[in-house]
Amino acid sequence: MTEVVVAIIVKDGKILACRRPPHKKRGLLWEFPGGKREKGEDLVGALKRECMEELGVEIAVGGLFAETKYVYEDLSVHLYFFKAEIMRGEIKMLEHCEMRFVQAEDLKKFDFCPADAEVVKLLSCGK
Repeated sequence: MTEVVVAIIVKDGKILACRRPPHKKRGLLWEFPGGKREKGEDLVGALKRECMEELGVEIAVGGLFAETKYVYEDLSVHLYFFKAEIMRGEIKMLEHCEMRFVQAEDLKKFDFCPADAEVVKLLSCGK
């Protein structure tokens, strides 16, 4: 099972949603930024690295918001979702083809990756 760290980045009361590029697995589906934890990394360190690589920003990581597991046809993932905020830098689209800050209740209008569905529901309900 692949461990994946995920940032729920909140800015001005809105949450960052990112769209996967069309050439990747689950292309054009929406997700929260993050990625695979590398060997020897702690969860928070992995999330900070991923946000720098994908968004070009330094983040402050809050506590663990949720944890889920999901089995895709090609991949089994254990996801760790953390609330986070941008500390330095301006977001750049280094990995995704589209990004938006949206109200929590509007997240359910986006076609998110199935592994994120449970957390989208939690956030949409104001958790």
